Amino acid sequence: MRRIVQSVSLLSFLALAAVAHGQAARPQFRPAVLKSGAESLVNQINVEELSKKGQENGAVMFCAAISKTGDVLKSWTYRGTPGSDALEQEVGKRLQTVKFTPAIYNHQPVEVLLFATVAFSEAKPHLRILLNQDPKELRDAKDFIGPQPVSGGDSKFTGLHPPTITSPEILSALVGLEIKVDASGNLKEMQVLNEEPPSLGFADAALSDFREAKFVPAFRDGDPTEAQTVLPVCYKLAPTE
Repeated sequence: MRRIVQSVSLLSFLALAAVAHGQAARPQFRPAVLKSGAESLVNQINVEELSKKGQENGAVMFCAAISKTGDVLKSWTYRGTPGSDALEQEVGKRLQTVKFTPAIYNHQPVEVLLFATVAFSEAKPHLRILLNQDPKELRDAKDFIGPQPVSGGDSKFTGLHPPTITSPEILSALVGLEIKVDASGNLKEMQVLNEEPPSLGFADAALSDFREAKFVPAFRDGDPTEAQTVLPVCYKLAPTE
């Protein structure tokens, strides 16, 4: 009996050691990012076809809930520049099937909300996908990935919850949030910069949605960093009859 107990104890120890080793092999933080090669969203979008459709220089933003395995749970596009309809349609279509490299928070795969901007240049033609929506960062086009709110664990973020709106004319709203997130993913500051349309409760909804969120911190040049940045948070509403 003693030998059996010792064998079980040894197996338990080895199992725990394997788990610990697996956690240690993962980084503490990693944002959800584009896959490389043919699976990458940037390579799934047919830039030549966009040119044939007459797409000129343009950009569109998108937001996507990325699962622990890198699947897109849901996504939506918004804030396209004038004349970017073809680009927005193509991005929306590809987001339905593409996968991402999943995020890691405290050594564990997690579900996150990813904010990104797709920019198309008709010269060549050329496409870039930047994993942030901060106007300054987009102008500089540096290696910056914005903070990504985490669903689950010690984060109280559970997605976007728009207020109840009865007007059939309002199908979306945009809240500009300025947030400061430290290098450990803690929200330090948050304020509303703008709200469109105003005075309908969307700003309060955004503050409520993110107030107790934890984040995969921002990454600059491949390293986690404290960042003060802007999130244009888009709320999509189902049409009312």
